[in-house]
Amino acid sequence: MSKAGKAFVVAVLVSLAWAVPPVTEAQPPIRIGASLAQTGSYVVFGQNQHRGYKLCEKHVNEKGGVLGRKIEFVLYDDQSEPATGVRLYERLITQDKVDVVIGPYSSPITEAVADVNEKFKMPMVAPGAAATSIFKRGRKFVFMVLPPAEVDLEGLIDIAARKGLKTVAVIHQDVIAARATAQGAIESGKKKGLEVVLVEAYPQGTTDFSALLAKVQAANPDVLAAATYFEDTVAITRQMKALSVNPKMYGLTTGVDSLRFYESLGRTAEFVYGVTPWVPELVELRAGGLIPIARQYPGAREFVESYKKEFPGADLSYHSAAGYGGCQIVVEAIRRARSLDSGKLRDAILKMDRNTVFGGFRVDRDGVQIAHKALMFQWQDGKKVIVWPEELAPGKPRFPTPPWSQR
Repeated sequence: MSKAGKAFVVAVLVSLAWAVPPVTEAQPPIRIGASLAQTGSYVVFGQNQHRGYKLCEKHVNEKGGVLGRKIEFVLYDDQSEPATGVRLYERLITQDKVDVVIGPYSSPITEAVADVNEKFKMPMVAPGAAATSIFKRGRKFVFMVLPPAEVDLEGLIDIAARKGLKTVAVIHQDVIAARATAQGAIESGKKKGLEVVLVEAYPQGTTDFSALLAKVQAANPDVLAAATYFEDTVAITRQMKALSVNPKMYGLTTGVDSLRFYESLGRTAEFVYGVTPWVPELVELRAGGLIPIARQYPGAREFVESYKKEFPGADLSYHSAAGYGGCQIVVEAIRRARSLDSGKLRDAILKMDRNTVFGGFRVDRDGVQIAHKALMFQWQDGKKVIVWPEELAPGKPRFPTPPWSQR
């Protein structure tokens, strides 16, 4: 081939090479960092929130991600310790250099780590914290998903007042969220005309409640309202039975909605009231059709079905749905902001008025949730029956609670 011919071939090959579109690498995932209790005293609900995060990650990625990128959770075990959570969020932001952070489980750990994301001006949606004091300290980058702890026992007090009960005793674990719940119950009771005959705190880690319950028995309240965590709920209920403490109504907070509560106590759990921001029973059939969830809890039915398929036999509680819903809020904020810029994400969250599988999300200027209402249920024949508020209640309270000897 002549030199001219060779030159022509080379020119053609070069032009063809330029004509082939370049192979572009896929964009890296948007990394969302968090710590969650996988060991320690908060392990049960930390694991549930973890599953919510991971299921949301799967579903978002199956639908193409956000901003053309998949999402990826970077998760560590904070061992249920606030100080460990602080170290882990520092690591996530400064070493792992995650794009976004999302909250841990529990108010005490959220309270601790909120100073970290605040320092770095990274917005943090907090699906595991209900104490409003966390959000009332001038922080600009933390946002509540749960209903405020102060309204947790509102349903119990309202039912009691409607039933003509006159006195209430309030006991609580001496931690930030439970203190807020107890104070809310006291104020709600006074507004409804109930006399508060006892207010008593107990330290975290208490296992023997006999002295506390002796005080309850001496006060002889019509209603016992308890701001608790899972291990407390089981121990207090067992010891109430052993000591024959018999209020006409008895309600607790965190842990009562878990199937493990009923599995641990069996028929002893009957008649017990529990508060929860969400229960899977919301999507079940009832007489007259479905509980009206489509608008308030969009996608809840699909979430419950997917969760049971993805995690067969695993506990499904409101912490699972709150984790999933919190993830939905983060993804929606990224979509609306069209950016990972912290200021734009913060603005998107503050302006958001949205319903997730967990329910309504809208916050005030402090980041306090104002669109979500808690539910009150009662264990009846091994099932959680929603009894308050009336518009979501397929059942009625079994009242009064009979003495232990008659159950």
